[in-house]
Amino acid sequence: MRFDIITIFPDIFNSYFKESIIKRARQKKLVKINIHNLRDYVTDKRKTVDDKPYGGGFGMVLMVEPIYQAVKMIKRKSRLKKSRSASGGRKVILLSAKGKKFDQSIARRLAESDQIVLVCGRYEGVDERVAKYIADEEISIGDYILTGGELPAMVIIDTVSRLIPGVIAEGSLEEESFNKNDKHKEYPHYTRPETIVINGKKRNVPKVLLSGHHQKVKEWQEKHSKYFR
Repeated sequence: MRFDIITIFPDIFNSYFKESIIKRARQKKLVKINIHNLRDYVTDKRKTVDDKPYGGGFGMVLMVEPIYQAVKMIKRKSRLKKSRSASGGRKVILLSAKGKKFDQSIARRLAESDQIVLVCGRYEGVDERVAKYIADEEISIGDYILTGGELPAMVIIDTVSRLIPGVIAEGSLEEESFNKNDKHKEYPHYTRPETIVINGKKRNVPKVLLSGHHQKVKEWQEKHSKYFR
């Protein structure tokens, strides 16, 4: 899986993608992450990527032309061979507050792709022609406003990468929240010590989890799994 991120703040991603599961996935070449500075795709001396909105209003809007040039260059340099799945290929995604809300079902669909290009918005927004004529879809990670699309890009890459075979140990995903269906949250987890004093009271691990009785443990887990919506 190849991810390409278009941003005006490329250094934001350095620490997160060099740690933990994403780091190991990159080392095993299961995931490739390329970060593109949008300012590299403009020619003026000031490296201008934004301008005032037509019709007036507060803030600045990211211009369509630099984004178009960046996406065009990324496509040119990463010509895909035959997709590994019917729903694969390349997806260009604009990260936008007005996009479709990201969830696990979208993550599963995107995990079938061969390449995902993520366009990070900033400031007041992005020229609407990016959404209409360049991006395949718009995605939001929630009903709130962030200062830019960089955090959503990290969320999507983290979520989708975990679904790529070999990134997570085999079997680890089976009982996770949302794996069985989008209305399922997994059961509570406990580990050592069996007893701990918190605020003056003993707090114990449920006895059934210490019993060694696999059927009863499974029944407890099912009972305490949460279903919603």
